[in-house]
Amino acid sequence: MNREEWLNRAVQALKPLLERAGTPLTNPVSVSCGFSSTGKRSNRIGECWPRSRCATGTNQIFISPTLDDSLAVIDTLLHELIHAVDDCKHSHGKEFKKIAVAVGMEGPMRSCSAGDKLKTELNVLIEKLGPYPHGALRVSQVTQERAPRPKARCDKCGFEVPMIKKYLSWGPPLCPKHLTPMLPIGEWMT
Repeated sequence: MNREEWLNRAVQALKPLLERAGTPLTNPVSVSCGFSSTGKRSNRIGECWPRSRCATGTNQIFISPTLDDSLAVIDTLLHELIHAVDDCKHSHGKEFKKIAVAVGMEGPMRSCSAGDKLKTELNVLIEKLGPYPHGALRVSQVTQERAPRPKARCDKCGFEVPMIKKYLSWGPPLCPKHLTPMLPIGEWMT
């Protein structure tokens, strides 16, 4: 079984949880492993697209390829299926929260995950499905160190203003209160 087959079987296994919460999944969904619309450097681990954005009229759900833990995957999938229930109309608002809490999710709604009771149920489903057949992609997070932005400060009142690079050659501005030249702070080389 490949990962998409596993994900589609997981959708079928999760449908009864949504039905029990009084919000059955009636919309067609397609599930795949892929990066979110914000790219591979995003911290999003799942994303659901509304039916109106797909030529076939189905909700499209993507589970991040950085996940390989079966519980994390099925938990994320359930979160995205809750979005699919209302075709992504209410983001993480009160309508989403009502469904999420009813199925057993906890925490801030943007990152809610299974509570203890729901985790137990999800682990039972994973035993039936088998482990998620995917090896996580390790995506390096390159952080750029930036030099502090140059500023100007009034030595009388302490008012500070960040400077824009193209205006550094003009020199420090005048303090709006005292109308005296402000002192340059930081790297003012152009």
